[in-house]
Amino acid sequence: MTELKNDRFLRALLRQSVDRTPIWMMRQAGRYLPEYRATREQAGSFLDLCKNAELACEVTLQPLRRYPMDAAILFSDILTIPDALGLGLYFETGEGPRFRKTVRSEEDLAALNTIKAEDDLDYVMNAVRTIRRELNGSVPLIGFSGSPWTLATYMVEGGGSKDHARVKAMAYDQPELMHNLLSLLADAVADYLCAQIDAGAQAVQIFDTWGGALSAAAYKEFSLKYMQRIISRLPSEVDGRRVPAVVFTKGGGQWLPAIADCGAQAVGIDWTTDIASARAAVGDRVALQGNMDPSMLFASPARIREEVASILEGYGHGPGHVFNLGHGITPGVNPDHVTAFVDAVQELSPQYHVDD
Repeated sequence: MTELKNDRFLRALLRQSVDRTPIWMMRQAGRYLPEYRATREQAGSFLDLCKNAELACEVTLQPLRRYPMDAAILFSDILTIPDALGLGLYFETGEGPRFRKTVRSEEDLAALNTIKAEDDLDYVMNAVRTIRRELNGSVPLIGFSGSPWTLATYMVEGGGSKDHARVKAMAYDQPELMHNLLSLLADAVADYLCAQIDAGAQAVQIFDTWGGALSAAAYKEFSLKYMQRIISRLPSEVDGRRVPAVVFTKGGGQWLPAIADCGAQAVGIDWTTDIASARAAVGDRVALQGNMDPSMLFASPARIREEVASILEGYGHGPGHVFNLGHGITPGVNPDHVTAFVDAVQELSPQYHVDD
């Protein structure tokens, strides 16, 4: 394999010394970039873009051409697994992802396809291999998946939901059915992430987008337990290098001590959690990733710089911090404001690593 020229991101996830705080952005390849919109139009549809390895590679690399990010993230979608299971993913204009079929009974569960990631999601692995080749060791590549609970939410609801009424009703009233679904998904996600790592992903992130919608007890039972199961199945290293895992539960800041014990090397936090409090809660058990409010990018460059300075000061000195937004970048952001954001992290963070 090509030697990695910039391993700052991987070192930070493992709480090793770095010269400055590494940075990447969730959804850094996306609609805020005019070049992304042009490629998306060229592809014909969002799913066609995901399934074309060359175009998925192109949009993955686009933000790296503009900004000195310390990692690339695979361009794909969290709902690839439910689609492969046979639910029929499609995107409704203005409404987001939808499924033609749902899982609301044992019969629905039994009707799902049996899948093997390397075969049934081969287009994702082709994209990973293509991106790794084109990156040529410049920065690491992050693979990812949705968490079992988040995938189940879409599969039961049939798409996005404001109150998650159907999926919560199943969890609370039919826990055996829910656990059967989550168990199936945990095995599928573990297989999927292992296949991405085999194809060349150098770190992986589990997006638990809807974990924060649960109560504390339900979160541990229906979300955290299954992410822990996935992480236990991931390879600890490939070609002599560790493959770190990041768990990101949106709205999960109140459960940080429990999340820190799930086996992941890093925990992502959203903007509702104070980063100094987060570091105090997890100690030196895991690295932290985050956590500027994505809406801050609508502010002036000067204000963005102030916020970056505040978050860096909040985390304080020493290793174990990856700078990121607290969720994905908003499509309407001015790309020049991202430049201000990245520049601020690069210029202000070295002082926090002088003694690493």
